Amino acid sequence: MSIVRRLEPIHLKSLRDHVHDTLREAIISGRFRTDEKLNERQLAAELGISTTPLKEALRQLETEGLVRTEARRGSYVTFNARQAEEMMLARAALESVMAQQAARHATDAQIALMKTHIEQMRAALQAPDIARLIELNEFFHDTIHDASSCEYLRRLQNGQRMYDHAARITVLADENERVRSFAEHEAIMIAIAERNEDEAERLMREHVMLAGEKHLITVFSYTPAEKRK
Repeated sequence: MSIVRRLEPIHLKSLRDHVHDTLREAIISGRFRTDEKLNERQLAAELGISTTPLKEALRQLETEGLVRTEARRGSYVTFNARQAEEMMLARAALESVMAQQAARHATDAQIALMKTHIEQMRAALQAPDIARLIELNEFFHDTIHDASSCEYLRRLQNGQRMYDHAARITVLADENERVRSFAEHEAIMIAIAERNEDEAERLMREHVMLAGEKHLITVFSYTPAEKRK
């Protein structure tokens, strides 16, 4: 199969990590489809690298359950709708608890920072500047994580940051989703500022679930199990 969108060439970081991150984002965002064979020579050429760091990155992706390697046949994408749904559910559970805890523990300075993020997001939405909106989206969630004082939950959440980032790129490409997402962020901020723990938890859970469902529908044309009941 052809690649949906060309990958950008890599210029140095830790090369293996950079290749891994680039491919992981491409898989999660749907640029590579479930069971699609990954052409190593083509990918290496597009990324401007040799096949050695590419093979290392593919081995790492295999340990994460995103690809499988078959002897003498190559590597294939294994990431599927069910995995994406599980990631959505995990994120909803973690983020909702951290929002609830942020409503309890956030300092005035942290709440002020959330309000600043909201105003910056409003400007990025109106511009529109999608890259900046995604960046501010992540800043906003990070501020809530900090305000929650839930270090263990933060570590768990950090384990799937790449899923979150790739899903945001997919979801926020849609103008209606950008408008909806902003309104949800503003409502979450208000709930935290008002120390309404239950409301902050509920709003965050709904926000994550709606974004995750949009990602599932966009990438996999898949309706989550709860919606099929």
